[in-house]
Amino acid sequence: MGFIDGVEERALPVRQAILQHPFVQGIGRGDLDLERFKHFVAQDYVYLIDYARALALGAARAPELGIMSWFAGLLDETLNTEMELHRGYCAQFGITREELESTRPAPTTVAYTSYLIRVASQGSFGELAASLLPCQWGYWEIGEHLSRQGPPSHAPLYAEWVGMYTSSDFRDLALHLRAITDRIGSSASAEEQAAMEYAYLTSLQLERQFWEMSWNLERWAA
Repeated sequence: MGFIDGVEERALPVRQAILQHPFVQGIGRGDLDLERFKHFVAQDYVYLIDYARALALGAARAPELGIMSWFAGLLDETLNTEMELHRGYCAQFGITREELESTRPAPTTVAYTSYLIRVASQGSFGELAASLLPCQWGYWEIGEHLSRQGPPSHAPLYAEWVGMYTSSDFRDLALHLRAITDRIGSSASAEEQAAMEYAYLTSLQLERQFWEMSWNLERWAA
């Protein structure tokens, strides 16, 4: 069993809870309340801005040229493909790009992005990779899970969302980040492995909270 296999096995209850979350299941059935999805897309958009910053720090801190190049590629994919899909969704809702970019991050979004930026700037490169993995791998895992159930063809907006995260390009990015994290962790000291696992589990729990935030339409108190 590789390093990341062990981490994922210990994290299985949280991963399963995410797959069974009512928000995720609602996308899969095609009956998720549209206001919840709009809230999610807007919050995910502002989340991705800081996720991209963490990727940029990853490229700058990469220990090898090949890893640097790969992080730069994922940064480009995030900024110019994934975020463009979000802009397309919001255009269908009548939300302009300017309105989207002025979205106020919800408390959970602030907590998650602040954690990623702190790890990316102050943690080891292994911790950085581990903290990013639950997002990249988790969305592919969700897409695969919902695709196996049968994409909601009667709800094209949600079917398109599932399709993006089951695309071969997104799958390859998720697999590669997992491989990078596993390689670093497998040769790390016991102390570094513990730090990487903590970073992974913290981000995974924040992923779970992000779905809760979207389901509950979380906003700052007035």
